Amino acid sequence: MIDIITGYYPELTTLQTARLSRLLEIYRDWNSRINVISRKDMDDFYIHHVLHSLSIAKIVQFRDGTKVLDVGTGGGFPGIPLAIMFPGTLFYLLDSIGKKIKVVSAVASELELENVTPLLKRAEEEKGRYDFVVSRAVTNFSDLVRMTSKNISKTSINPLENGIICLKGGDITEELGQYANRAKIWNISRFFAEQFFETKKIIYLGL
Repeated sequence: MIDIITGYYPELTTLQTARLSRLLEIYRDWNSRINVISRKDMDDFYIHHVLHSLSIAKIVQFRDGTKVLDVGTGGGFPGIPLAIMFPGTLFYLLDSIGKKIKVVSAVASELELENVTPLLKRAEEEKGRYDFVVSRAVTNFSDLVRMTSKNISKTSINPLENGIICLKGGDITEELGQYANRAKIWNISRFFAEQFFETKKIIYLGL
């Protein structure tokens, strides 16, 4: 299944490919102890979790030194695959549930990802400043903006202006609310052919 990833990202190094290849084994082991991924999703792990997370790399190539806060990371998505893809970028994976952060910490340790920092707290409690906030369907988009806009740094070092990047599915019209005219939306089906991505979207709001 790793061939699906390398087919879309042929520029991956041998180390990156090796780390991505190990993800299924590591998550399967941890999932047997701490259930962070549904069994159905484990069967399609590389499409539903890894490739979905890496869709963000189709709209921005994070420069070295970029700081990214993954809010509601769960078992480490999109943060862990992105940390493998962008080793020079600093990823802070935040979740309020201790067992999920335990898994994130273990995965990062086993893969020797020195650019991953787990954070056990609620988004409202985080005071740090970041270039980007990323999130995968954690909450209503307008609520996500309300909770995390305080964390966006004013100085951009990437071609894409600092802001919030969110992975969502289905009809998002209502939850965009006041940001409907400002947000930029990409259909992930533009990038990936798998049926899973037919209704999946990337939402970006520059701040």
